[in-house]
Amino acid sequence: MSFPLYIAKRYLFTKSSNNAINIITLIAALGVIVGAIALFIVLSVFSGLKEFSLDFIKISDPDLKISAEKGKSFFFTDSVAKILQDKKIASYSKVVEERAFFEYKDKSHIASIKGVDANYLLVNNIDTAIYVGEWLDKEAINTVVVGRGISSALSLGTYDFIESLKVSVPKPGKGYINNPKTAFNQLNLQPIGIFSLTEELHNKYVFSHLPIAQSLLNYKPNQISAIELKLALNSDKNKVKKELQIKLGDDFKIETREQLNAAFHKMLNSENLVFYLIFTLILIIALFNVVGAIIMMILDKKENLKTLFSLGATIKEIKKIFILQGFLLTFFGLIIGLFIAIVFVLLQKKFGLIMITSSLAYPVKFEMANVIIVFFTIITLGFLAAKIASSRISKKIIQ
Repeated sequence: MSFPLYIAKRYLFTKSSNNAINIITLIAALGVIVGAIALFIVLSVFSGLKEFSLDFIKISDPDLKISAEKGKSFFFTDSVAKILQDKKIASYSKVVEERAFFEYKDKSHIASIKGVDANYLLVNNIDTAIYVGEWLDKEAINTVVVGRGISSALSLGTYDFIESLKVSVPKPGKGYINNPKTAFNQLNLQPIGIFSLTEELHNKYVFSHLPIAQSLLNYKPNQISAIELKLALNSDKNKVKKELQIKLGDDFKIETREQLNAAFHKMLNSENLVFYLIFTLILIIALFNVVGAIIMMILDKKENLKTLFSLGATIKEIKKIFILQGFLLTFFGLIIGLFIAIVFVLLQKKFGLIMITSSLAYPVKFEMANVIIVFFTIITLGFLAAKIASSRISKKIIQ
């Protein structure tokens, strides 16, 4: 054991004759412990919230989505179907999507109608988000499943056999509309289910059978807007994407779930970074206690330092004593804080100690990445605090 480390340990673990020094050191240690607990719990909560939010997206969005690079539609040909007969692709669904005008009684709303084929539930689990009614019935073609936000905007329920939901889409063409009555394709549809996911999704979509959406848009039977894919287990999403892009060519655009929700991912990551920086700033303020504790210790041990200097210790070695003391104070406070925080996070995950509602526990997620972030953040800041405090040591103080 080196001489500065030995002295630093003695100073840290031996009570001072001055009670004020002991209290200040204890406060500094508590500041590090509380800071470590707070930072780790905040990062774990954001990890939990991120996972919780992404679970909703996994219900509604596919692993990969193929669409036309130019235009709104393309033709599903035999060559495309052959390319999709890949072992890495578990299933795929053809969809048609377009903005439409919805009317119910005296209310109206603009949203997107999304026509889906019979394989859609093999790709997405949107049926698990239905809280009123049921998913599209194969036998009843003129039926739709409506988002909760759209249902609320139109004051719309399910199985209203007296009043139907009117859906209108402009007919394709160029030039001015001469007769508004003939400018739209219109169908009367029957809502049989209402789903609820994120605010964006349940305000955006009305699901219908694929032929209904194709009819509204004057599409041919093999004309679609996109193909949504579910990949086989353990398939590399990015690798499959590259392979499909090569096979399909530049006329098609392939996007992953993350790319489809790029803005959402960016928002989550930005929020995480902002809160990390805020709590790091709070930690910096808390670590001023470490600076104060070391400075007070330097003043308290002034006579001892003169003795050490007389025995041959250099100014550099004496500074190193207090750098190591501050580092050790931070390290042990960090270990205690991390232990308490990890236990709390694991208990919250298993038993739901803190609840958002009576049935929903506050989401948290234990990640080793968060442990590493907290460890290096506090160790770095603690070392800098000790370095700043020890810089006050000079020959003038010792002699």
